Amino acid sequence: MNDFTFESLVQAYFDCRQSKRNTPSALAFEANLERNLIKLNDELAAGTYAPGKSICFVVTKPKAREVWAADFRDRIVHHLLYNHIAPRFYASFIADSCACIPGRGTLYAARRLEAKIRSASQNWSKPTYYLKMDLANFFVQIDKSIVQQQLAKRIDEPFWMDLANTILWHDPRQNFELRGAAQLASLVPAHKRLTNQPAHLGLPIGNLSSQFFANVYLDALDQYAKHQLRARHYIRYVDDFIILHDSAAWLNDALAKIDAWLPAHLGARLNHSKTILQPVTRGVDFVGHVIKPWHTTTRRRTVHEAQARMRAASDADFHTTANSYFGLLRQSPASHHDRALLARLALRRGFAVDKQLTKTFRRATT
Repeated sequence: MNDFTFESLVQAYFDCRQSKRNTPSALAFEANLERNLIKLNDELAAGTYAPGKSICFVVTKPKAREVWAADFRDRIVHHLLYNHIAPRFYASFIADSCACIPGRGTLYAARRLEAKIRSASQNWSKPTYYLKMDLANFFVQIDKSIVQQQLAKRIDEPFWMDLANTILWHDPRQNFELRGAAQLASLVPAHKRLTNQPAHLGLPIGNLSSQFFANVYLDALDQYAKHQLRARHYIRYVDDFIILHDSAAWLNDALAKIDAWLPAHLGARLNHSKTILQPVTRGVDFVGHVIKPWHTTTRRRTVHEAQARMRAASDADFHTTANSYFGLLRQSPASHHDRALLARLALRRGFAVDKQLTKTFRRATT
C-alpha cells in the first residue's frame, strides 16, 4: 500500500522549484506541469518510477570536483522522500550535527562552536586545545550498503524504503550528459571522481538526497564521539568535525580511537594532511569563519576571493556577486574592515553601498 499523496508530491514540487525553477529541465517540466505531475504520481504509485538522465559538470572553485545534477523530475522525488523521512532522523541527530538540516547552516555552526570554545576555555581564560579532522574523499567513499542499513533501522514502510533504495542505489554514471569543457574533468584527481569508484561506493555531489544520506551516514560518528568517547565539546559540519578539550594528550588519544573506529564501522578514513591539534588561542578556522579570542572574522581566502570575483564581474553581474559576498561577510561580527574593502570596490565601479556596508544597489537605468 502506498502512503504518499498527490498533495505531498505537489508540495515536493514547490519545494524543489524554489532554487531550480529557471533551469532547462525545470522549465521543460513546467511546460506541461499537470500532466507531468500526474505521470510521476502514477509511476510512483505503480512502483515503476526510475531516475532519468543526470548532468555532470566540473566546478573549479574552491577546488576542482565533479557535480552531478539530477533531472528536475528526479529532484522532486528526492524532496518527496526527504519531506517524509527526514523528521524522524533529525529527531535522533545530536544538536551539534550541522548542514542540510533546517536552521543549522554555517552561521549556526560557527556560533555554536564559538559558544563551545567559550565554555571549554572559561571565556578564553583557561588553556584549551582543539582537534580538527575531516574525512578523506568523503562523498565518493561513502559505502551505500552501510547507508542502506542505517535507513532501514528507521524506515519500516515498504513503499518509502523501496523509494529510498531506488534513489540511493541509482548510478548516474549509467545515463548522464557531460556539460562544460571536457578538459576540466582532468583537473579532478582520479581518486576523487565518482566515475572511478565501484558501484557500491560514492554519492553524487549536488543532490539533496546525497546531502541527507551523508548526514545519516555520519550520525554514527556523532553518536560514537558523544557517547563512547564522551566528547563534551564536539561539532560537525558535513565531514569537518572538531573536538575541544583542556588536555592535548586526551585529544591525541581520541584521534587514535577515531582513526581506528572509522574504517571498522563506516569504511571511511581520516585525511591526516588536514588534521590539526593546537590551542584555540591561535584561532579556529571552521565553516569559513576564524574564531579568535574576543572576535570572529571571515577566512582570509574567502575575502581575497570576494575581491577577485568582484573585480572580474561584469557590470551586469556585479550587483549579484557583490551582495552575495556582503551577505557572507556580515555573518562574522568582526568583518567591518573586510566589508569596507568590498565597499571601496563597489564605489569605484559606480555602485552605491548602504551606510552599514551590508549591501550594494543596482545602478539607476536611464
